[in-house]
Amino acid sequence: MSHRDQNRASGRSTLPSYLVSEPRRRPDPGTRELTRGLGWFSVGLGLTEVVCADALARWLGMPRAAPVIRAYGVRELVQGAGILGSHDPTPWVSARVAGDAIDIATVLPGLDPQNSRKDNVLIALVALVGVTAVDVICARSLSEAPLAPSDKVRRDYRRRSGFPRRPEAMRGAARDFKPPPDIIGPEAMRPWTLTNA
Repeated sequence: MSHRDQNRASGRSTLPSYLVSEPRRRPDPGTRELTRGLGWFSVGLGLTEVVCADALARWLGMPRAAPVIRAYGVRELVQGAGILGSHDPTPWVSARVAGDAIDIATVLPGLDPQNSRKDNVLIALVALVGVTAVDVICARSLSEAPLAPSDKVRRDYRRRSGFPRRPEAMRGAARDFKPPPDIIGPEAMRPWTLTNA
């Protein structure tokens, strides 16, 4: 059963699983490490974009983009903090994918033939596409991770007795039971009632 079917069955939101925070998700250790790495990468990239926005804009040959790059740095810092601080970082990693798409759309105009630094823009685009691929893989692995059993699910065993038949059907059955001789023990040690029987 998919996460969407589970949510529908429990009456919860039918948003896609990559947009829903689910603390019961149990990703594999490799995905957890990748997620943590992306969180720290977001923090580092965000700090770089906030502090060096003017230099990055000049390097791209897009000096007017400095305020936008600085705003994207703040976005990266928020996403990094969300990834590192949440029990289920799936929505935060998915937000990184959306942010990558916005970054690519922002840098693409720098490929203008009149831009003398379009080679730098091409390098930035290749890096952005690579990071986007990693973000997509991580977001998908997180959203498809199995869910741990819910603590709220409690089974009702009050009607179960543990016997193979109903108590009424078994009443008196022990009186008619005759154990095999080899279970009773050696003949010399048997009760006289069993020996004479």
